[in-house]
Amino acid sequence: MPDIHARKRDGVPIVMITAYDATFTRLVDACDVDIVLVGDSLGMVMQGRDHTLEVTVDDMIYHARCVRRALRCAHMTVDMPFMSYQVSPEKALENAGRLVKEGGAASVKLEGGARVVPAIEALVAAGIPVMGHLGLTPQSVHAFGGFKVQAREEAEAQRLREEALMLQDAGCFSMVLEGIPAPLATEVSASLSIPTIGIGAGNGCDGQVLVMQDLLGLDDNFKPKFVKRYAELADTVRDAFSEYAREVRSRAFPGKEHTFKAKKRKSKDAGLRPVDEPEAGPSSGSDEPRRRGYGPA
Repeated sequence: MPDIHARKRDGVPIVMITAYDATFTRLVDACDVDIVLVGDSLGMVMQGRDHTLEVTVDDMIYHARCVRRALRCAHMTVDMPFMSYQVSPEKALENAGRLVKEGGAASVKLEGGARVVPAIEALVAAGIPVMGHLGLTPQSVHAFGGFKVQAREEAEAQRLREEALMLQDAGCFSMVLEGIPAPLATEVSASLSIPTIGIGAGNGCDGQVLVMQDLLGLDDNFKPKFVKRYAELADTVRDAFSEYAREVRSRAFPGKEHTFKAKKRKSKDAGLRPVDEPEAGPSSGSDEPRRRGYGPA
């Protein structure tokens, strides 16, 4: 993890974004992002659930494979889902190994403090890099009584300080600090030699992470305080779908430019004639091969 550690040493903030499929991963990977997180947040943004607790290891492997196929530059971290590492260090090692071997993960992320230190130590000893996660850990949503800011009281803040050092000593190469007061996140970040990545933890962390769907404005109903919406794509997508529906019903689509011609028949009088070449689409100005897609080219 030299490049990630160098960011902290040089004071260059780390950029992390979630991704769950190949199409969006290509876009993210072209934008100088340091880490792509295949998060168990897919349970909410991809599967439509209210929390992350029902996500399985197989779910994570499937989406990790989709991301890995399209990823060329950024580091890929994959979340370990609920109950995939809490049972025992041995079980954690088995499941983390699957995420690396079958999913293509370069590192894994797990939530919690002192209680997960044995699992972290087992993974690190096996050569699997681990990212920690403290504060508002979504897999503990029921224990917290909802998605609420954590460590506002001094006793909780002190425990978080201590557990951050525990995770570092256990071998984590970085850690997420989520949903905690900004001054505490700044203090913890300064106390560690490994980088911190914040979400809802102020700008004093060594980097930031957001869920892709949130920063793109794809969900009208989710607008938490800690999210900045860099686009409002829900309106754009709805407009595109509605226009498509209107054009299909009015038979405006497909037009001639989207339609294929039949080959010309051979003439008995003129001998063999060349058949029509397929109509070329608009030139992209690139010699790169067109990506594979559905339907005839």
